Amino acid sequence: MKIAMFTNTYPPHVGGVARSVSTQVEWLQAHGHETLVIAPEFPDIPEGEEPGVLRVPAIQNFNGSDFSVRLPLGLDAVNRIEAFAPDIVHSHHPFLMGDSALRIAYQEGRPLIFTHHTRYEDYAHYILEDSDALKALAREIALNYSSLADLVVAPSASIEQMLLERELKQPIRVIPTGIDPERFRPAEPQAVRERLGIPADAFTLGHVGRLAPEKNLPYLMEAVTAFLRKNESCHFLVVGYGPEEEKMRASAEKAGIGPRCHFAGKLEGQDLADAYHALDLFVFSSKSETQGMVLAEAMTCGKPVVALDAPGAREVVRDGSNGRLLAGDASPEQFAEAADELYQRLRNGSPEDRNALEASLRETAEAFSLDACMGRMCELYAEAIADYGSAGTLSGWEKFLGRCEAEWRLALEKAASAGAAIWS
Repeated sequence: MKIAMFTNTYPPHVGGVARSVSTQVEWLQAHGHETLVIAPEFPDIPEGEEPGVLRVPAIQNFNGSDFSVRLPLGLDAVNRIEAFAPDIVHSHHPFLMGDSALRIAYQEGRPLIFTHHTRYEDYAHYILEDSDALKALAREIALNYSSLADLVVAPSASIEQMLLERELKQPIRVIPTGIDPERFRPAEPQAVRERLGIPADAFTLGHVGRLAPEKNLPYLMEAVTAFLRKNESCHFLVVGYGPEEEKMRASAEKAGIGPRCHFAGKLEGQDLADAYHALDLFVFSSKSETQGMVLAEAMTCGKPVVALDAPGAREVVRDGSNGRLLAGDASPEQFAEAADELYQRLRNGSPEDRNALEASLRETAEAFSLDACMGRMCELYAEAIADYGSAGTLSGWEKFLGRCEAEWRLALEKAASAGAAIWS
C-alpha cells in the first residue's frame, strides 16, 4: 500500500503525535509499504536528507511556541503528492495539514483516515491566548473534521468514548500507536547516569515528554520535591525540552533540590532507551494525554509508573499491579506518598512481590505491541481501499470537482464550528 501521512508535527519536533507518526511510518516501511510524510518545514534540516518526507513552507515558532504553522501547499508539493499516487490519505490533525489532507483526498478520490490523537481544546493556547471560546472552537473543529473522514482512529478507548458522547456518526476504531520493544533494549544506561552526575546506586524518579504547560508540570515538581526531601539519597531525571524547562529548574533550585534534579534535554534512539533504563520509577502528572505512550514505553523498559487518573493513563496503569493510579484530584503530597510506596516496594519488597510486578509490566508491554497495533491499522487501510476500489487516474475535470467539493466542505465545517463555539 501507498500511504500519504499529513501531520503538523514530525521529528525532530518532540511530542507524542510526532513520535506516533514516525513510529507508524518506520513500521510500514519495514513491512514493504510506501509512505510519504507531508509536514511543515523544520529549521536546520538540509533539503534531501529526509527520504520519504515532503517539507512544506511554514511559520516557525508561532505565537512564541515551538509549533509551526504551514503555509498553503505550493504547486510543486501538490505535484509530488499526485506523483506518489497514495492509496490512503491519513491525516493526523484536524486543521492546517489536516485541511491539506482533506483537499488531496477529495481531489485524488482516495479514502481519508483521521487519527483523533488528543483533546484539541487542551492545546488551544498554542494558537492564541487561552479562552473558553477558543477551546470550544478547537473542539468543534476537531469534531466536524472527523465527520468528513471516511474512518476515524481513536488511539484509546477514552477518545472513542469522548467522540461517541459528542455524537460523531463516522465509524471509529480504537488502535493505539504501539511500542516496538526492539527500540527500547538497554545498551549503556549507566552512561546516562555518569554523564548527568547521578550516583550508580541512587534510586531515580524519571519523566519523559515535552515540557509544556498542558503536562501539569508545576504539580509534578511539587510532588517530586516532597519525595526528594523525604528520601535524601534519591534523584530525579527529566528527559525532554519545552517552554516549562526553566520554570522546572527554578522550582528545583528554590526548593533546594537542584543538585538532585537532572535535565537531559531531548534524547532519541538508543540514548532515549538508555535513559528509560537508567530510571527506577516513572512519574507522570499530565491530564491531557490520550494514550499514554510514554507510560507504555516505561513499562516496556520494566519501569513501574505513578500517574494521575486521566484519559490515556487509566488505560495503561493498573493501580497496585504495574504502578499506582491516583485520583485526578490527588494532592502532590499523596502523589509523593505513592512514589515512596513503590520505592519501598522496589527496594525492600519480597522476591515474590517483585516478580509479580515484573510480570504485570511485561503483560502491559505485550498489550501495546507495535506489531499487533499496526497489523490492525493495515486491516483498516485495506478495508477503506476496498470500499473505494483500486486507485485509478482521475481526469483533470474530476480532480477539479473533487477540489471544489473539498473547499465547500471545509468552508461548511469552519462555519459550523464557529457557530457551535459561539453558542456553546
